[in-house]
Amino acid sequence: MKDEIKFKILPDGTIKTETDRVSAPNHSNAENFLMNIGKLCGGVIQRILKPGAKTHTHNGTTHSH
Repeated sequence: MKDEIKFKILPDGTIKTETDRVSAPNHSNAENFLMNIGKLCGGVIQRILKPGAKTHTHNGTTHSH
């Protein structure tokens, strides 16, 4: 499995990230990293699940896996 987070800065300044499945050893770190990016940049964090994505909950948030 290749752990990868893709970033794109949209014309309106929105930071868009995209991930596929992340391996178990990196999963929590990736989640914390993305949450910190959101907190540091301010604004609203919105998750859009890919079609067929599985969801689960930890750290009080539900997200795709």
